Amino acid sequence: MLSPASAAVVRATLPVVRAHAVEITGEFYSSMFAAHPELLDLFNQGNQSDGRQKLALAAAVAGFAEHLLGGDTVPFDRIAERIVHKHVSLGIRAEQYPIVGHHLLTAVGTVLGDAVTPEIAAAWHEVYWLLACRLIAAEARLYQRGDLDPADLWRRWRVAKRLDEAVDAVSFTLVPDDGGTVPDFAPGQYVSVAVDLPDGHRQPRQYSLSQGPGRGSLRITVRRLRGRDGTPDGAVSNHLHDHVSEDDVLLLGPPAGETTLDPGDGPVLLVSAGIGITPMAAMLDHLARTQPTRRVILAHADRSPAHHALRREGTQTATGLAGADVLSWYETGHDDRSRPGRMDVDALPVPPGTTAYLCGPLPFMHEIRAGLIHRGLPAERIHYEVFGPGMLDRA
Repeated sequence: MLSPASAAVVRATLPVVRAHAVEITGEFYSSMFAAHPELLDLFNQGNQSDGRQKLALAAAVAGFAEHLLGGDTVPFDRIAERIVHKHVSLGIRAEQYPIVGHHLLTAVGTVLGDAVTPEIAAAWHEVYWLLACRLIAAEARLYQRGDLDPADLWRRWRVAKRLDEAVDAVSFTLVPDDGGTVPDFAPGQYVSVAVDLPDGHRQPRQYSLSQGPGRGSLRITVRRLRGRDGTPDGAVSNHLHDHVSEDDVLLLGPPAGETTLDPGDGPVLLVSAGIGITPMAAMLDHLARTQPTRRVILAHADRSPAHHALRREGTQTATGLAGADVLSWYETGHDDRSRPGRMDVDALPVPPGTTAYLCGPLPFMHEIRAGLIHRGLPAERIHYEVFGPGMLDRA
């Protein structure tokens, strides 16, 4: 907890810090990368260029301060858990937190100027280190649980199979290049993939595992990210599509991610849009192999049948379940096995006791989540995976 003196200062200054948070985090990233260019290899530069990363950091810092003051509207535990898993997937180390803290707190002073008194600086220093210690401890537990060394995290994996799945979507089946063991993982988790780009920079991205555990390999399914309205193409996804073939080697971090299939035997609703199908495919595969009598509803929305990655596999896998429904919506080109337009949340079967999992663009998940809550599904039974650094409100 914050000390009483710091709590009073943070409560008084939080509105100002929140109002300037994006400017502060923008200054933070600029100064930190200038002083420590090696850290560029740990951060998604696509999220840096479009501003999403600084927005996410600003929201996290302000959210944690509100949490410490007892006024958070979005429970911070969910945010912290997501950050911890992302950090572990990238090999973030405890000794890097002082670097971040120095540049973040310096950025506060740079942006707010003389308004930052020694008392204000000390109070926000306390906020940062309470957050840092919480994350460091949680990350240490995950590293220990997985027998992982964050200083030697990346492992070489060979592409055993490459398969075009749909328009702009390709799957890579990966096996350890050293012939070692495949780590266990929970359906719904992801891995970080690091590639060396032509400009000499290494860039990591997270990709959901699109097949369940226990198959002697890992599989990712990657959609080519095409730029729109002047935004650049996705550097890593396009590199994987254009330059990675069978027998090539990729660097992978360990499986991570907090949005995973809960144990139980109640009905499961898997809802996705676009490439959000990937964690749902892993969950469906696992359910068909381990709980074939469990009630499962697989619902997906996409631009067209040709864009629907893993469509045939999902339909075939569902036939291995005694009580499965497969529902699809397409903006164009729907057929006799699908429905036209946007997904209709009221058309989704929601049996009593259902647990729902969502993955797709944020607006899509907002709409589906709100609709499921309106239909009576408790919010705590709706889980979701968010691409990129954003978060979905839990209210």
